[in-house]
Amino acid sequence: MELRVTNSPFSQEQAELLNRLLPTLTEAQRNWLSGYLTAFQAAGSSAVPGTAVPAAATGSGAAVSKEAAVIYGSQTGNCAGLAKKFAKKLEEQGFRVSLSSMSDFKTNGLKKVENLFILVSTHGEGDAPDNAVTFYEFLHSKRAPRLEGLRFSVLALGDTSYEFFCQTGKDFDKQLEALGGERLVPRVDCDVDFSESAAEWMNAVLAKLGESVAAPIQSNAGSAVADTESEYSRSNPFQAEVLDNLNLNGRGSQRETRHIELSLEGSNLRYEPGDSLGVYPENHPELVDDLIEAMGWNADEAVPVNKNGETRPLREALLRHYEITVLTKPLLAQALQLTANDGLKELLEAGREQELKAYIAERDLLDLVQDHSLKGVPAGEFVSILRKIPPRLYSIASSQAATPDEVHVTVRAVRYEAHGRARHGVCSVQLADRVESGDTVPVFIQHNPNFKLPENPDTPIIMIGPGTGVAPFRAFMAERQETGAAGKSWLFYGDQRFSTDFLYQTEWQRLLKDGVLTRMDVAFSRDTERKVYVQHRMMEKSRELYAWLQEGAHVYVCGDEKKMAHDVHAALATILEQHGDLSPEEAESYLIRMQQQKRYQRDVY
Repeated sequence: MELRVTNSPFSQEQAELLNRLLPTLTEAQRNWLSGYLTAFQAAGSSAVPGTAVPAAATGSGAAVSKEAAVIYGSQTGNCAGLAKKFAKKLEEQGFRVSLSSMSDFKTNGLKKVENLFILVSTHGEGDAPDNAVTFYEFLHSKRAPRLEGLRFSVLALGDTSYEFFCQTGKDFDKQLEALGGERLVPRVDCDVDFSESAAEWMNAVLAKLGESVAAPIQSNAGSAVADTESEYSRSNPFQAEVLDNLNLNGRGSQRETRHIELSLEGSNLRYEPGDSLGVYPENHPELVDDLIEAMGWNADEAVPVNKNGETRPLREALLRHYEITVLTKPLLAQALQLTANDGLKELLEAGREQELKAYIAERDLLDLVQDHSLKGVPAGEFVSILRKIPPRLYSIASSQAATPDEVHVTVRAVRYEAHGRARHGVCSVQLADRVESGDTVPVFIQHNPNFKLPENPDTPIIMIGPGTGVAPFRAFMAERQETGAAGKSWLFYGDQRFSTDFLYQTEWQRLLKDGVLTRMDVAFSRDTERKVYVQHRMMEKSRELYAWLQEGAHVYVCGDEKKMAHDVHAALATILEQHGDLSPEEAESYLIRMQQQKRYQRDVY
């Protein structure tokens, strides 16, 4: 924005000087200037420009330490990526940075840390991510030290559609303060569209710390950033051409699972087995049109799509920019501010939490506006309360070593009836019904350091992935075949019916024949009188499975977190109890140690 006398508090001469200066500043210089002005204001008008800025960052006269620890707890890789970005920004400010996941952080050194920055997501119903559990429990135990000399800040990631939004971040923030730490800037809680909020938190911390800029210091974070990064990212997705789009299920199946191959040629995007592909979807055109009709809006009306004031026609904005299929309590509360609807007001009253939870389950924006007579609210005002449509993450089902310029995903189309209307999975049905070979899809790579093959290729691996949860194991096997890894491999796979739902059947048979896949056990729940799932096959093979664990095998679980992953975890614990002669508590401790050693990794959703 160009500064003028009419849009700023500056004189004409000041505005001209600033307009010449500001475009020439580097990001590091802008961050320093922001911190300088913050400190200058805090110090009062007696401060003399050009002199050293007081250490206002800490609220005390002490000099700001140039040591900083950035630690993250991440299930899918979002916090890991943000932590690397933040560590790089701190380096540019002259800080010596240590960057690590919570599972790798040495707790015995916590008392020596002076500046601690935590980036953590909340998993499931208020749970800490797998790689944050140990540090979370330590910090909330009697072993946690007093932290009077610590300055800290927390960035929390979550999803407002869950009851315990950003709970893990809130818990860390509260506990660090209880242990005597001093909060540098308030905790920021981010919804699924976290980019802008995370950037604001980073800038606020940098401004608070900004006392002086030293020459960048090499740190542990330096190696985390590749020299040749792709220009494409979550905020700048690559338009990937669709090479193939196949239905993997046979005729008569109750399911539709798509195998989609995309070209990455020219993108410089790199991935490893275990990473995910982020896809920015479009809402279903019929739902968008029905919503516009129900509200009496003009589809061509220009509405804002970001904080910068950029506008798009309403129909395009609802198709590509705003989430319209998920209701949350904050959304309903904001909708109430736009209308005086008594029914909506009653639904949000204290004591009716369960009724509210039941209402928002499987309902969308069209239900809300029809059930509570919201017609008449101007489109521009209404879209201002909507959150951005989040990307969908799919486990990558290919190895870049085997298919260098391609990425494959396995996507099950979600379709169901609820409250008198057909419902469609936003991205899955778009990919199944409205994307063909030759079309392009906006994508990015979501790196997941918490779901990786063992460094030693001779290590045995046990893979448990029913349904589309088998996708990353297709990538694992392709990578091991390409690299000639010698370690044994065992796959537990399940679905509904052998004849129609055996995903990638011929590929598994070929891998078994070639010896790349050592053994495979399957469970088809609808082919037997008693439903049989992967955890039942694990129990049937419990003695052999325990032997593999004793040999140092790594265990990988991918799929539904709410039911399957819990059942598999329970089966592993039972196997350890039965064949390892362990108590339930000892079996659980064994699994925790496996997680700490990265021998037990989960990619669950």
